[in-house]
Amino acid sequence: MTDLEGREWRLIPEDTRSGPLNMALDEVAAETAAEGGPRTLRVYRWEPATLSLGYHQDPSTVDWDFCEREGISVTRRPTGGGGIYHDTRGDISYSIVAPADELPGDLMETYERLCEPLFDGLDRLEVEAGFVEAERPAIFEPACYLRGLHPAHDVVAGDGRKLSGNAQYRRRDSVIQHGSVLFSDVVETHLDCFVDSPGPEAFRERVTNLREQRDLDRERAVEAFEDALGEWADAEAGGWTDDELARARTRVEEKYDSPAWNRDRTDPTA
Repeated sequence: MTDLEGREWRLIPEDTRSGPLNMALDEVAAETAAEGGPRTLRVYRWEPATLSLGYHQDPSTVDWDFCEREGISVTRRPTGGGGIYHDTRGDISYSIVAPADELPGDLMETYERLCEPLFDGLDRLEVEAGFVEAERPAIFEPACYLRGLHPAHDVVAGDGRKLSGNAQYRRRDSVIQHGSVLFSDVVETHLDCFVDSPGPEAFRERVTNLREQRDLDRERAVEAFEDALGEWADAEAGGWTDDELARARTRVEEKYDSPAWNRDRTDPTA
């Protein structure tokens, strides 16, 4: 942690926000860090349920009618990868946000550094995990958990199945890394968000979750990740300022809730 020692970090304990607001808060946290404010660690949930799309994802891969019928929000992430279904029980999401000049310039080095608290949290839960050792081919490109596996950022359990997806967005002056750890089995809903997706058997052969690895309750798992993140950066407990929340809500209206961003990948705020 040499580069990050002595810096001001805040840990925002798990809160529940809409998908567009979660993405807007990451962006606002990056601005705060770049302007000399605290760096941010956060754990969060998604309500309503949300399909978050990778930045380059083709919107035709989404079953928009299913998502609308089931009340599933759709928003686009600023990071790459495929789509991920999130709700209040199926996964545990986290973000780490810091100025770019305090992190390694090499992408893989940065992933290794910022995944340290993720592995610490898994270790606290006695879940064996590590980066996948070798690349593996994709099963279904539109879904993040079924894309090709890469040693830089794909975390697998001891049985070799994917447990966590992580993505990084390097702005000119700051870095956002966010990811999710699957907690329980919501496979059918996850796959139904996509057009022409494979069956649940293919998903379960490639992907696992914390409940399958160990008999855990969600509160214990969240506490383990929050403690790991906080200790990693020697962070103080914190929260969003009124100004940050106001800016994030404006960003939702202007960008993360807009068809231009979610359907066309055009940033109306650029």
